Amino acid sequence: MSGPEDGVLAVDSGGSGLRVVIGSTERGPLGRRHSREPVRTGARGIDPGHFMAQLVPMVRELRAETGIGALRTAAVGAAGLASLGEALRAELPGTLRREFGIRSVALAADAVTGYVGALGPHPGAVVAAGTGLIAVGTDLTCWRRADGWGHLLGDCGGGAWIGRAGLEAALRAYDGRPGGSDGLLARAEEIFGPMPGLPGRLYPRQDRPAVLASFAPQVAALAGGDPVATGILRTAARHMAESAAAVCPDAGEPRVSVTGGLLKMGDPLLVPLEEELAERLPHAPLVPAAGDPLAGSVRIALDLAAGALTLPGDAAMLSVVTGAGD
Repeated sequence: MSGPEDGVLAVDSGGSGLRVVIGSTERGPLGRRHSREPVRTGARGIDPGHFMAQLVPMVRELRAETGIGALRTAAVGAAGLASLGEALRAELPGTLRREFGIRSVALAADAVTGYVGALGPHPGAVVAAGTGLIAVGTDLTCWRRADGWGHLLGDCGGGAWIGRAGLEAALRAYDGRPGGSDGLLARAEEIFGPMPGLPGRLYPRQDRPAVLASFAPQVAALAGGDPVATGILRTAARHMAESAAAVCPDAGEPRVSVTGGLLKMGDPLLVPLEEELAERLPHAPLVPAAGDPLAGSVRIALDLAAGALTLPGDAAMLSVVTGAGD
């Protein structure tokens, strides 16, 4: 009778909390858990202690549920890893080794796990379009990124950008300036109240990007019948395609995929986006995303365990630590 199966651990840490999968190289993913509490950030960036406090009980439950014995390999995808991951990179591999016996750990930015979930280890570009927007591309020798600079300096074409452009058009209509939309003005007043009070209600909020993005569906709802709303989405599509073109390799039969909540807008955004991508990247077909960032973490963990990881390393985007804690 064979002993317990060696396993792999895959983690996706983001704004909706911590998602965890345990599996094996033989049978793939076997069980999952989800903590709804996002990992805290502080003066040291992403908090490794809070990360482990959530991870440990979920992993123990999954090991009991799946019958997986020793965990040897892990892949952790984390939002903010590139800029806020110093403590996590320094401490997590050793902590995982001591707690679970894990000897090989891949630490990846969520943009990388999102890419792998969408396209796998294949050349191309992935645009992640939600409240913000970032594009990541690779030719399998290095990673490239475009935008992702936040709602004040970038994230062009993302949900907050679309919502802000829609509210600007509403204010233009209120003022009687060119470029305004009476339809967007009416929608804005229904949601936010009289326009003179909008700055006071919006500017002090800590969740400004989310509030701005909440107006983006109103822009999409009017597109087609309102030329201003239609133009906003056309411009958003152009920004998205420009970011994809900035990171997409020229050779290697690249593919392009778009992921994120903005896809829910449907044809008002997707039709101009397909046109803009075809114009700028005629050599890179647009394909549906195969999976999400957690699926990307699973793929990285399984490939690492099998010695088949072909993705390029990068100090900020993707690093592999082996023999952690030895």
